[in-house]
Amino acid sequence: METQVIRIALTDDHTLMRAALAAVINKSGNFTVVIEASNGNELIAKIEAGNFPDVILLDLNMPVFDGYETARWLQINYPDIHVIMLTMYDTEPTMIRLLQAGVKGFLKKDTDLNELRFAINSVVKSGYYYTNSTTGRLINLFRKSQEQSVLMKSMLTEMEMRFLKWACTDLTYKEIANEMHLNVRAVDNLRDNLFGKLEVKNRVGLVMYSIRHGIQTF
Repeated sequence: METQVIRIALTDDHTLMRAALAAVINKSGNFTVVIEASNGNELIAKIEAGNFPDVILLDLNMPVFDGYETARWLQINYPDIHVIMLTMYDTEPTMIRLLQAGVKGFLKKDTDLNELRFAINSVVKSGYYYTNSTTGRLINLFRKSQEQSVLMKSMLTEMEMRFLKWACTDLTYKEIANEMHLNVRAVDNLRDNLFGKLEVKNRVGLVMYSIRHGIQTF
């Protein structure tokens, strides 16, 4: 029986790392790298041109169009393409956010080749890949969140995500309101709601939360 050749797309803004990973994958039996891209926009352009991978290895933190935004776009436009996120951030809020965006698996950037092979084959065969550690942490999160408070704190709306990104800049709240096309009162409400939701006291707390959970800033 002929082995299926799995077409891989690599998206990472670090050129040397991407090239090294592509070289390793291309020597790994039934895998072939068909796309290399430095950000989400470049990946999308190549897919839209008709180059369709089976699996995308997607870096979370990239300029222009980050991993989260790219995964959401793929979920809407190409839901049959499996996305595995490469990230150094594996906190529960980050995982929940990426699951909402349709990500089918998580790999730390320091993972070994055997696990990478297994993860790719798993998402193609079963539709997902989660380590025992990831699965256990998500189960515990849902168990602890029976009253919903823990889980709700892990789930940010798109508006809250946009505000968090702007909060990490040096813009004033009034300037953020202009950028988000909202009135100042609406931005103040977003800020105050996030103070309570994330249990932080000030803007520095919002920035620290964004850094800890890998939220890409402008």
